[in-house]
Amino acid sequence: MTTSTIIPPAQRALRHRPSLAQSVRNSLTMAGRGLIKIRRTPEQLFDVVFQPIVFTIMFAYIFGGAIAGNVANYLPYLIPGILVQTVITTSVVTGTQLREDMDKGVFDRFRSLPIARISPLAGALLADTVRYGIATVLTFAVGYAIGYRPAGGIGMVAIAALLVIFSAWAVSWIFAFFGVIARTASSVQGISMLILFPLTFLSNAYVQLDTLPTGLKWFATINPVSHLVTAVREIANDGIITNEVTATVVGALLIVAVFAPLTVRAYMRKA
Repeated sequence: MTTSTIIPPAQRALRHRPSLAQSVRNSLTMAGRGLIKIRRTPEQLFDVVFQPIVFTIMFAYIFGGAIAGNVANYLPYLIPGILVQTVITTSVVTGTQLREDMDKGVFDRFRSLPIARISPLAGALLADTVRYGIATVLTFAVGYAIGYRPAGGIGMVAIAALLVIFSAWAVSWIFAFFGVIARTASSVQGISMLILFPLTFLSNAYVQLDTLPTGLKWFATINPVSHLVTAVREIANDGIITNEVTATVVGALLIVAVFAPLTVRAYMRKA
């Protein structure tokens, strides 16, 4: 009587080398898992739902008169800044949730399945673009409700929204990297906020750069968030696409080129 060799599931998964098409399907399936988690625990959307509403109304009515004379004049300047800050800040969740899943052993279970090893990571990054889309729509909607009328029209507003979502997806690779290498979800959030606060507030999101002291003005001028905000303002308010859009897209692609390989390499060592 012959005995068959029993291969543990983890070893079978390692021997299985999925094709590109299967990797894409697996990633989409994992993205669907992320959306199901949001549906079952809708409190995960509190930040992308309430932050645009609270920040837009608060900044508009507190600073509108002081900075632009009235709220109506400030809205074309404010809404793109609020949009960029809200969506970019939302990308932190990618890293924290990734770390939480790894701590709970969810990824250990995925490792035993005959799926592409990269698919849980890729699916998480893809699913979070839905969060960015929700934050984008709500920011424009709240702005419109209080009087913002982008002169670029609905088509240019859609282009501005896609630019912000793409930029946030690129930035999420940075926080995904921290999510893989950090020890706890709270440390991921702490590190991420230390990076985001200077980038979002030391920019032209809320005030003209000419009003800043020399040192801060220099930093805000080279700050990539300032370029993104300027690009969104030009697209939505003026209906034009300038070199700021090119600079933003190139910067986002550079972030992906640097942090995607770092994140995947670190993830593969642990997955």
